[in-house]
Amino acid sequence: MAKRIIAVNAGPRTGWNTDTLITAASNGAESAGFSVERFDLFHLEKYTGCISCFGCKREKNKGHCMCRDGLTPVLDAIRNADGLIIGSPNYLGEMTASFRALYERLIFQNLTYNLETPCCNEHLIPVLLIMTSNAPAVYSMNLMQNYRDTMDRFVGPTKYFVSGDTLQLRDYSKTDWPWSMFDPEAKKERHETVFPEEIKMVYNLGAELVSVQ
Repeated sequence: MAKRIIAVNAGPRTGWNTDTLITAASNGAESAGFSVERFDLFHLEKYTGCISCFGCKREKNKGHCMCRDGLTPVLDAIRNADGLIIGSPNYLGEMTASFRALYERLIFQNLTYNLETPCCNEHLIPVLLIMTSNAPAVYSMNLMQNYRDTMDRFVGPTKYFVSGDTLQLRDYSKTDWPWSMFDPEAKKERHETVFPEEIKMVYNLGAELVSVQ
C-alpha cells in the first residue's frame, strides 16, 4: 500500500504562492509513489483553536483532540498519515489564524505535562513546513525554527522552506494608493525567475519527505 501524505493549505488564495508550493510538494510526493490527501483550511466547516477542555489529557483520550468541528477530519487524517506537508503565508509576522488553530490542537493533544514522557505521540511522521512572505525570507527564519523545534518533538522530524519577497498582485498599479514599500517590477522579476526554482525545490522536498524518517 502506498504511503499516505496529508497536505494542508492554511492560506486563503487559490493559485497563489502558498497554494502553488503546497501543490508542488504534493506532486513531488506523488511522483515518489505516495498518495496525497489535501485539506484547504479556508474551505472547511467552522472550527476554532484549542478550547482548553483538557479532554486530551485523560488516559483514554491521549493523543486525540476531543473538540469536534471542521478540524476533526484533518487531525484524524494526520494521526494516521505517513507524512505531513503544511503551509501558510506570513500574516503580520506570523502564520495565518487558520494555521494557528490547527497547530494548537495538533500539538496540545500530544502534550502530557509529564516530565518523563512529555509527548504521547507514538507515531511521529516527517513534516515539510512551508511559509510564503512578501518580506525577505531572512525575517521569517527565527519563527520557522521555533515551529520546527516544537513540531520535531510532537509531530515528527520537520524540515521548513521559506519563499520570501513574493509577488502579491498581478498588477500593483491597480491599487487605490501606491504601495511604495515594494518595487513591483523587482517582485515580478523574482516571481518569473526565482519562484519557479523554488517550485522545483519544494517538489523535490515533497518527493523526499518520507525518506527523512
